[in-house]
Amino acid sequence: MTEHATPGFNDAPADSIKVLQLSDTHLFANPAQAFLGINTERSLQEVLREAQAAHWPADLILLTGDLAQDGTHETYQRLRAHLTALDTPVYRLPGNHDDPAALDAILQGANVHTGSVLLCGHWQIILLNSVVPNHVEGYLGQTELAMLDQQLARHPERHALLCLHHPPVPVGSRWIDQLGLNNAADFFAVVDRHPQVRAVLCGHVHQETGLQRNGVWVLSAPSTCFQFRPGSDDFALDDQPPGYRWLVLHRDGSITTGIKRLEHRLAGVELHSAGY
Repeated sequence: MTEHATPGFNDAPADSIKVLQLSDTHLFANPAQAFLGINTERSLQEVLREAQAAHWPADLILLTGDLAQDGTHETYQRLRAHLTALDTPVYRLPGNHDDPAALDAILQGANVHTGSVLLCGHWQIILLNSVVPNHVEGYLGQTELAMLDQQLARHPERHALLCLHHPPVPVGSRWIDQLGLNNAADFFAVVDRHPQVRAVLCGHVHQETGLQRNGVWVLSAPSTCFQFRPGSDDFALDDQPPGYRWLVLHRDGSITTGIKRLEHRLAGVELHSAGY
């Protein structure tokens, strides 16, 4: 895997797949509502404009959870309007703040897809639901693990990118690491049986991470709103701008990726907040 700035995406080979990962949008039914000092609606719109200016067109967009803070139908309807205006295939999975039933009912149609498996070029992209109702931490049930195992076994010739909300490895922040994927060992027991798995994308951590386990990259993206301070033992916000991750999935299984943030920091971030 290589990491660098914009070169590598806009001039990607024709047989590669260009992907944008957006995560942790935390939208509300009221688009004017601020969260920890940030208007999450406005920051998402700014990030989408930046993506269209810097990394466009993309072949697909992956949304890795916590799309709504309140889980209301109104929130998902407005997010759907933002996404359908992009005219790019969008795939999404839930986070712990989402209402999966409302998300499935509303956030679909046109270019927004509900499927958990995408076969694209020489790649297979699998979206997993790690949400446990009324819990912040994540867990992959037997149904999800069986689906993952079956899909990977069905297409051993395709490189695989796996996506879920909760990180399956520690990211170096004690409080976040207590709220990750609780049964990561079960997840990796499946992954380790399938050597075509190249990378895992996750959300939840509101920061950029790039870690490797047994040759498989585990990557996260900045939130489109507020950021968590890396390496913090306790809850702490960072003043880094919001952003997204871009990836190029190459025919040979290699991945080129990088992070793009807004050029300016957002005013009003409640840096002294003790949580939410």
